[in-house]
Amino acid sequence: MADTQQVDAKAEREAARLARRIDSFSKAHGGAEGQVAYLGERGARIVLVGADGAWGDLVARSHGTARRAVEKSGITVHEDFDGEFAAKVETGPYEWSRMAGIQVGGPSNT
Repeated sequence: MADTQQVDAKAEREAARLARRIDSFSKAHGGAEGQVAYLGERGARIVLVGADGAWGDLVARSHGTARRAVEKSGITVHEDFDGEFAAKVETGPYEWSRMAGIQVGGPSNT
C-alpha cells in the first residue's frame, strides 16, 4: 500500500491566498520577515515585519496552513518574536496611543 498524503484543497487555497498577501506586503516594504504564532482553536497568526520597519499580521485557520503560506512566500521565518527581530519594528504615534490608550491620554479603544 502506497504512503499517500491527503491534501486539503481548501487549506491549500487559503495558504496560496495568504502567500500572495505576504508577497504583496514584502514588495511594498522592501522585503519582509515573519513569525507564526498559535492562536489556539482559532488558528495561527502570521506577524510580518517589513525591511522598512512597517508591520502587519494575517490570520490562518490552522498552524499548518500558516506555515505553508510563509514557505510559499519564501520569507525568513523566526521561531520567536523577540530580540533582533522585534527591534526591527518601527512604531509611530498612532501605535503608541493605541497600545497605551487611556493610560497615557491616548484615544480609547471604543
